[in-house]
Amino acid sequence: MEKRTWDVVVIGAGPAGLLAAGRAAMLGASVLLLEKMEKPARKLRISGKGRGNITNMRPLEEHLKEIHPEPRFLRQAFGAFFNHDLVSLLAENGVETKTERGQRVFPVSDRAWDVAEALVAWAGRQGVEIVNRARVESLVLEGQAFAGLVFTHSGSVQRVEARCGIVATGGRSYPATGSTGDGYGFAEAAGHRIEPTRPALVGIETAPAFEAAQGLNLRNVRMDLWVDGKKHASEFGETELTDKGLDGPIVLRLSRRIVDCLAAGQKVEVTLDLKPALDIAKLEARLLRSIEARAGGTCGDLLRSLMPAQLIEVFASQLGLDPTGRARQLAGPNLKKLSTLLKEMRFEVRGHGGWEDAIVTAGGVSLKDIDPRTMASKKVERLFFAGEIVDLDGNTGGYNLQIAFSTGWLAGTSAASSR
Repeated sequence: MEKRTWDVVVIGAGPAGLLAAGRAAMLGASVLLLEKMEKPARKLRISGKGRGNITNMRPLEEHLKEIHPEPRFLRQAFGAFFNHDLVSLLAENGVETKTERGQRVFPVSDRAWDVAEALVAWAGRQGVEIVNRARVESLVLEGQAFAGLVFTHSGSVQRVEARCGIVATGGRSYPATGSTGDGYGFAEAAGHRIEPTRPALVGIETAPAFEAAQGLNLRNVRMDLWVDGKKHASEFGETELTDKGLDGPIVLRLSRRIVDCLAAGQKVEVTLDLKPALDIAKLEARLLRSIEARAGGTCGDLLRSLMPAQLIEVFASQLGLDPTGRARQLAGPNLKKLSTLLKEMRFEVRGHGGWEDAIVTAGGVSLKDIDPRTMASKKVERLFFAGEIVDLDGNTGGYNLQIAFSTGWLAGTSAASSR
């Protein structure tokens, strides 16, 4: 890297940084993109369990309902670059996409890696110079204006001058991919407020936790969230039993609220309804018929007709019954216990996964310090923010990556116009 003065320098080559850099270069700016890891877009490459759930095709108003804490902030960013624009950009660069259940979008190849490689190549074709293994140490300000930065590369400390800077360093989630919260320090040192960061889209630790059934996926179930004894929210879909508690889509969608309630010292519980299509009366009538039809069989046989095999020992233990005993043990008082357990399997939430397990970070650079029309800092001239570092996060389903792509595109557009 011989050039020392640039129109735009971008910190972080994730989805937000790549879009910001590529867009600025597309508009004629000279752009330097610094990435501290050995390869750009490490986190993007593992998104969607490696399949790459890159966006969601729901319309704007529905999209906004899935975002916290202030979805209206994103209207300009989504207006500049939204889900159809992303799909078109990828198609132009050789990545065809498909839309699956819940309007979630994936590459046809089911490889998030392909999306990352295509965006890196696209940015390069726009003229972006990408330098890997470049760790930014500090921003350089002249008065209240961005002037450049200092970074370490190949063991030497270097300074670059730039007309504009874009901070797209990500949050704290999945630190092994490079998201270690560096950008919060840069932002805070430059006078920005940082809203408390905490894990979002993360599994929960419960009592009881059924280690023997870990890995079991329960589909078409309902989860209710209870805070201090009051029902706060419900989700329907799929959950997974883990060695520590519960995970999976419906847990992830409730986890942001759970994390905040636990931090506030509130009592948090969740209940699982394994038979949401039946009310308690219909369920008890069906159970009674099953018991009568299987009078000569075992409790285990009857439970096997009601649930996955991995749960038989769990339910038998909860009911205090021997699964090899006769099915008629489940009549009488045990019938009510069984129906209640099927409709309201209760767990006390005692904790949640850490940064290494969280899909996204809640909190970040305060929205009060960023202009939503441009993603520009209100504290420092010619400094912009994009992606997960900003205090915006969405539910599972492709929303978080769309936030990154859209804010990156808008920040790149604005920086190129400010040079």
